[in-house]
Amino acid sequence: MREIVIIGGGYAGFYTAWGLEKRLRAGEARVTVVDPRPYMTYQPFLPEVTAGSVEARHAAVSLRRHLRHTRLIAGSAIEIRDADRKVVVRPANGADHELSYDILVVTAGAVTRTFPIPGLAQQAIGLKHVEEAVAIRDRLMTAFDQAASLQPGAERRRLLTVTFVGGGFSGVEGFGELLSLATAMLRSYPELSIDDLSFHLVEARGRILPEVGDKPGAWVVRSLERRGAHVHLNTQLVSAADGHVVLSNGEEFDSALIVWAAGNASNPVVHNHTDLPVDERGLLVVRPDLRVGTDSEPVPDVWAAGDDAAVPDLASPVPEARTVPNAQHAVRQGRLLAKNIAADLHGGRIRNYRHSSLGVVATLGLGQGVFQYKSLVVKGLPAWLMHRGYHVLAVPSWERKIRVLTVWLTAAVFGRDLVSLASVQHPRDAFVTSANPERSGESRASDNAAV
Repeated sequence: MREIVIIGGGYAGFYTAWGLEKRLRAGEARVTVVDPRPYMTYQPFLPEVTAGSVEARHAAVSLRRHLRHTRLIAGSAIEIRDADRKVVVRPANGADHELSYDILVVTAGAVTRTFPIPGLAQQAIGLKHVEEAVAIRDRLMTAFDQAASLQPGAERRRLLTVTFVGGGFSGVEGFGELLSLATAMLRSYPELSIDDLSFHLVEARGRILPEVGDKPGAWVVRSLERRGAHVHLNTQLVSAADGHVVLSNGEEFDSALIVWAAGNASNPVVHNHTDLPVDERGLLVVRPDLRVGTDSEPVPDVWAAGDDAAVPDLASPVPEARTVPNAQHAVRQGRLLAKNIAADLHGGRIRNYRHSSLGVVATLGLGQGVFQYKSLVVKGLPAWLMHRGYHVLAVPSWERKIRVLTVWLTAAVFGRDLVSLASVQHPRDAFVTSANPERSGESRASDNAAV
């Protein structure tokens, strides 16, 4: 049997493997997916996970449940040696080992882009994985509980100050959803008022949401500011040491929750540890049919898609344009990859990737959103409903669609679920305290450090 190895189980990798299971003949090839996580994260739901509008597990699609005929390896690819037709895999447990392949699919996905800012690594949290979204929600809710027991002052102000860095879709949606959650929570905390909240969105460029036009982007800024947020444009984070935020515009304040959503970087295995051709940004050079290489120098039996692939955008009027690294493209590229690999094995027609954008839509919190398709712009509640409608249809499998829709309908009747489970981040604390009473102070200190 041919060995087909897929590096990465995100959008593109998951849909490639899922499609190959439907198109390959029995015994024709063995498909292997290498990914450290046993699930695909539906990232458009992460902002709503932070607000509790979507259950964390519903934003994760189990690989084993849906890829029933695919071998799954829990680990990370740390080196690609195409000259030897081998991938070096670092498993979750055990020693590194080599994996041979006949056909390679690189869909490793991007990683969070960071900078050497003082205190960033120690204080900030990302918004790229389900665990991070859950932690952001729990930390905010725990901060509310602690702040409600304090008198007005510096410590209460610190606990209720939230800082998001990054004005792209991930940052703006997460910021808007968390602001919506915090505003709603005030009804359950009579000790606190809207004046106690301090939400800051920091963006290095002169506008947010670069995927939408200037006017819709400016409207989003005004909408957030009307809700009490502080939007800092043309501003960079200078320091976050000890939770003390210093901005390039001279402003300083203490913030208990700092979320970093300032973009993505190429996966290190693609950028630094492969003999496959990469461009100046560290992305794999890909042809329109998703084969790695160029028309004059193709790389045999190697394919790529998603955030780490510089896929030519044939639908763009701009010469040499590349597709935007987003979920909309990754899903469709994964589906085409499965068709093209199967067609290549069966002597069929290989098709180029061409997809015109369906528009962009973003949630800004409960009942708030923005949608743009060319010159058509929809704002407010209609755009928010379009966002929910699109993503409940786009999330893989009917099982996930029904689960998400059920949570939304339940929330519409009974309201938000305002329960924090921050203690799950330190599951042994209660047991350790019982077994060693003298360490109870240490346990409480660790809980406080999580906020």
